Amino acid sequence: MNGLLVVDKPGGMTSHDVVDRLRRITGERSIGHLGTLDPMATGVLPLLMGRFTRLAQFYSGGEKCYTGTIRFGFATDTYDADGEAAGPDRWPEAAGAITLERVRAAAGRYHGEMEQMPPPFSAKKIEGKPAYKLARAGKPVELKPAKIHIASFEISACEGPEALFSINISAGGYVRSVAHELGRELGCGAHLRRLRRTRAGAFTLDDAHTLDDLEALKGNLEALEGLCVHPRNLLPEMPSVSGDAEALGRLRNGAQANLAEFSQAPLVKVFAGQRELVGIARRVAGTLFQPVVVMG
Repeated sequence: MNGLLVVDKPGGMTSHDVVDRLRRITGERSIGHLGTLDPMATGVLPLLMGRFTRLAQFYSGGEKCYTGTIRFGFATDTYDADGEAAGPDRWPEAAGAITLERVRAAAGRYHGEMEQMPPPFSAKKIEGKPAYKLARAGKPVELKPAKIHIASFEISACEGPEALFSINISAGGYVRSVAHELGRELGCGAHLRRLRRTRAGAFTLDDAHTLDDLEALKGNLEALEGLCVHPRNLLPEMPSVSGDAEALGRLRNGAQANLAEFSQAPLVKVFAGQRELVGIARRVAGTLFQPVVVMG
């Protein structure tokens, strides 16, 4: 089965658990997700299947949008609700000082390009090993800050010790770290209580399907393929162009070919008909293209 399917990931599952479940539903072994969601998180998880996994290289930089809840009063070792409390709950003594206005003022400083320290329990590699494996083993985790971009971080309400928020953050950014740093700045500690991804790149919750809905179609590949994102809607920054038999044959064999595409975009999606994605091609000059990825 070939395509891109967007799953509305439930809480309590790792992203790899979702991949395993989808393998059982579709019978397709080659499946990869675009951007890990932590087990406690829910929401948009795009997955490439079959030959479409060859497109993963073009999906590395998409912005992601989330809604969620930050719980003030104590930090955790994982920076979220799945971790162990780093100390006693200080909310009773901090309650009077943590107002909506103060939280919004502090959140306003998290905007634009900045350096962020990833959580120790993260997939960041340290000498080839994921940081979370070192952290679980009680070994020192020496991570380096990474440059991220936060387009917006809005606090919509404060209800007791919890603040409701929405955030648009670049790929590689950790919302858990934002919650942790916000709690440290306000002097009471905080952790991420709830997180839902509402958008990943061009994909939103409107594109997503629950695992239960997909399970109901197990074995019906035609129906499952019908739920995949239309190939022409993938990688919207790349124009779509159809080729004739001669040009497509050349591209499939790794040779350059002329295509009737005049936008001057550096990369294009090449189709045979409306749905069959032949591959991705790079413009050499004018209307001459070199294949970069061939779907077969």
